[in-house]
Amino acid sequence: MSSPHDVVITGIGLVSSLGEGPDAHWQKLAQPGREPVLEAARFAPYTVHPLPEIDWNLQIAKRGDQRQMETWQRLGTYAAGLALDDAGIKGNDELCTTMDMVVAAGGGERDEAVDADILAASENRNDRDVLLNEKLTTELRPTLFLAQLSNLLAGNISIVHKVTGSSRTFMGEEGAGVAAVETAAARIRSGQSTHILVGGAFQTEHSDMLLGYELAGYLHRGPWKPVWQRQGAEGGGVVSGSGGAFLVLEQREHAASRGRKIYAELGQVVSGRARRSRGELDAEIAALLKQASPGGKLLAMSGASGAHAATIAEKAALDANPAIAARGFSTLTGHMKEAQFPFAVALAALAVDRKAAYPVFDATAEKPFEGIPASVLATAIGYHQFEGMALVNAA
Repeated sequence: MSSPHDVVITGIGLVSSLGEGPDAHWQKLAQPGREPVLEAARFAPYTVHPLPEIDWNLQIAKRGDQRQMETWQRLGTYAAGLALDDAGIKGNDELCTTMDMVVAAGGGERDEAVDADILAASENRNDRDVLLNEKLTTELRPTLFLAQLSNLLAGNISIVHKVTGSSRTFMGEEGAGVAAVETAAARIRSGQSTHILVGGAFQTEHSDMLLGYELAGYLHRGPWKPVWQRQGAEGGGVVSGSGGAFLVLEQREHAASRGRKIYAELGQVVSGRARRSRGELDAEIAALLKQASPGGKLLAMSGASGAHAATIAEKAALDANPAIAARGFSTLTGHMKEAQFPFAVALAALAVDRKAAYPVFDATAEKPFEGIPASVLATAIGYHQFEGMALVNAA
């Protein structure tokens, strides 16, 4: 039964190595045997899924705005613009000024030249406190610290697209993406918001972003493999990708009142934070599946990262339920950190809207899905911590 306060998805903005926009992603992902776009040389021994060619002018008209953003901000602002366009909201002052925003963002890109300069100078000086102060006062713009403020993405979306309702930013890898979607949906269900822009972006083609994963031993090394097949290979299993995913969520009655096409209804969003060091992950995933899954035959868009422990646990939980046919989309997009969960929800919504399942992305580890998916599960079992799932239903 539909209700006026249902959370519905009316806009989707996607960018990944596969291209941009929902149609381009559907066409490529729905094509059996699709090969990923890979960059193996630039950051060897690590492989990444790079950004496609993007004409930033299409969503960020002012060159001055583009110049003052690093790539991750430009990417997020661009994907947000695609979602707003798709929902028929961009350029509508009345809708933009009353629109709330929830963004999942990391700490932003560091200035690698300054980092290298500080390290080089520290080799022949012992007064490192003094040295750091010197560099902080001479090398950095006064508004920034050694990386960038995570809420700059939301700020740029406000400036460029005039989305000026309330704004909040979550940090924390996949957990940030889950919390952003969960919070946005809860605000709509409770009547606090009528329409919200929610999503995130991640630019991996920056060595400090790869360093974050690798310091804890998470990156896959050597020849690329599909996401489910990295156990036993050298390294930690994660192959990262650049991308952005934004969704426009609305109250059903708000979307209906302006005659917008609805992709899908966003059902229950559940999250958890298992104490993995105590072996709680398997039980946590099983509990979330029980909460989010409607029972019966189900297509699952899995945000599995390839990180060994998390991916083994998720695969075991999905395989234990023979009615679930999983699709590990990181095989084709790479792991997009904060954008991973919004991306999974977007892909789930596309399958429901097009009344068709995606073909297997890895024939050795995934099983076919016959028929029309009335509901699709989106998952994000964090490569390091945090777990989340959402059920996306036919509108």
